[in-house]
Amino acid sequence: MADASRKLASDPPPAVAVPLAAAAPPKRRRRSRRWVLVPLFVVLVAGSWYGWKNWYADAPVEAVVTEAVERGDLENSVTAAGLLSPIQDVDVGAQVSGQLKSVKVEIGDVVKEGDLIAEIDSASIETQIEINEAELANLKAQMIDKSAQVVLREANLTRQRALVAGNSAAQSALDEAVAALATAQAAVESFEAQIRKQEAQLKDSRISLGYTKIYAPMSGTIVNIAAKEGQTLNANQSAPTIVTMADLSTMTVEAEVSEADVGRLRVGMEAYFTLLGQPGKRYTGTLRQIQPTPQTENNVVLYYALFDVPNAEGTLMMNMTAQVFFVQAAARDVLMVPVAALLTDDGKGSAEVTVVGSGGAREARTVETGIRNRVRVEVKSGLSEGESVVVGNGSSTGTAGNTRSGNRRGMPPPMF
Repeated sequence: MADASRKLASDPPPAVAVPLAAAAPPKRRRRSRRWVLVPLFVVLVAGSWYGWKNWYADAPVEAVVTEAVERGDLENSVTAAGLLSPIQDVDVGAQVSGQLKSVKVEIGDVVKEGDLIAEIDSASIETQIEINEAELANLKAQMIDKSAQVVLREANLTRQRALVAGNSAAQSALDEAVAALATAQAAVESFEAQIRKQEAQLKDSRISLGYTKIYAPMSGTIVNIAAKEGQTLNANQSAPTIVTMADLSTMTVEAEVSEADVGRLRVGMEAYFTLLGQPGKRYTGTLRQIQPTPQTENNVVLYYALFDVPNAEGTLMMNMTAQVFFVQAAARDVLMVPVAALLTDDGKGSAEVTVVGSGGAREARTVETGIRNRVRVEVKSGLSEGESVVVGNGSSTGTAGNTRSGNRRGMPPPMF
């Protein structure tokens, strides 16, 4: 029994036969789960990649627009449109009626003061002068007779006084002598007045004769001829214009300034203009007058600001269109940046800009500003020439297909 017990204890336990069919099913279940998870993982990865590509890879990327700090000239000015006109012009007309006998000038001729311009037929005026001279001679002859009558009446009065004193004549004879002398003296005074009148008429006729020759009232250029040779001029109602003269040695710019800008103008400020045919050339002057009476065109109130420029070369013509600038402030050879680069501006000469470094790093910097216009502003300190400043934001997009996904910006990308 003891031997049998030791035998049983020393021998290994008998193997239990497990059927293979019972162990195989668990192995098949683990393999089937693994094949199910692999396709699911692939689908998740593909969906994530597709979502990232549509939402991030091609999404708009924020960018900034920069501009370099540059050096140049800067000015703050009021702009206006204007026309050129001569500083002085005059219509030369006829002061007497008659036929225009000749015109001595042509358009464009340069004449001096006192030069003969035109001549009117003087035959009728010369005839009137002869008539006035004859009438004056007749009056003077009658004046001699009336003067002799005065002398005779004076002698008769002296004689009558002597007779009356010697009681040789009546008092009535003396009275008649006194009256006769007074009448003769009145006749003399009347003829003296008629002679003066006739002399005045003769003088007027001679002046009219001088008006038949028309002379230049000033030095200048003939810019228009309004009458032709052989034309009959009637000066009784209004003086007809024969030619128009203008002084083109100096031109006046008549600039139309809007009511919103006229308050910024001051007499004496610098002004200049450019022409359409000479855009690179400046003609400078000084504002001399702002006319107080405005003109209204299409409900727009415009004031005329005038300044003069020399025209020694004669390149400036009447009625040329000018682009006018009235300079309020100017600076030469200064650093400047676009006005859009200013992030903040206290209006007292201090502002803030964003500077972009060589590596793309951005830095907010305070700068001191000077004069400005609508486009650029002067930088007195805080920046160096060539540095880049941010003037605006922009975006660059990948493909046109991002329009759909871009409209859902801010939402998480889809996983599938």
